Amino acid sequence: MFIATLIAKERLRDGDISAAEDRMAMVGAHSFARSWIDEEKACDLLFSQGEDAARIALEGALDEVDVIVQPEAERRRRLLIADMDSTMIQVECIDELADYAGLKSEVAAITERAMRGELDFEAALKARVKLLEGLEASAIDRCREERVRLTPGARALVRTLRRDGAATVLVSGGFTAFADPVGIEIGFESVLANRLLVKDGRLTGKVATPIVGAQTKRQTLLDALAANGLEATAALAVGDGANDIPMIEAAGLGVAYHAKPAAAAAARARIVHGDLTVLLYALGYARGDWEAD
Repeated sequence: MFIATLIAKERLRDGDISAAEDRMAMVGAHSFARSWIDEEKACDLLFSQGEDAARIALEGALDEVDVIVQPEAERRRRLLIADMDSTMIQVECIDELADYAGLKSEVAAITERAMRGELDFEAALKARVKLLEGLEASAIDRCREERVRLTPGARALVRTLRRDGAATVLVSGGFTAFADPVGIEIGFESVLANRLLVKDGRLTGKVATPIVGAQTKRQTLLDALAANGLEATAALAVGDGANDIPMIEAAGLGVAYHAKPAAAAAARARIVHGDLTVLLYALGYARGDWEAD
């Protein structure tokens, strides 16, 4: 048995649901039941065959509606592993930090190419950090306070899952100076990120090794599964960039969040319209069951 969950950015209408059912039927994935999670917001369509065909038929078919297709038996995931920048928070921290050095455009251009998979992540990270050499370390705290904002739904997602016994891991190619406090604010159980090196109150232009890159993210997922005695199908991974692809591919449900094309192509589910509360609906939680955001 499979579930296609339709989640509207604003309002989900009966006509949207009927259109989805028609599209599914055209590819042999006949829906035999529909069930509201929250009326006019999120609805499940149940079907017995054609998971991949249904996913392809539904994605992008309805205006401002995200679709998550998955096996019903795997719906309640027991591990969440998430990227930070442009996923759990709304900015790329290194780009914002570079603004305090007057170098945002230069650094952001490298970030964009790295997240698209056009540059080696580790080399690109070292190049961007090198540009920040000499910046006062106090700029990190200012940047965090002035620029970093949580993505809507981040706290509700993590705290709801933790309440119900799931493991939660924030793993970032960004920096501990941002990731550690963000992880605490959201409610993550553990946090892994890179460490900027500081000497005499200024950034040295170097980052501690080993670097948390794409393969580290994947290995962190595998280690968390092993530590909790879980199979890969129990994992939900969410991210937006090329360095998230290995962990997205390794998870039972890998989700690309407002992602770059490479990450979107690798994921089994894509959030294009909504915020992180889409994942709560995908996991079967009605709004009344969420922890506060």
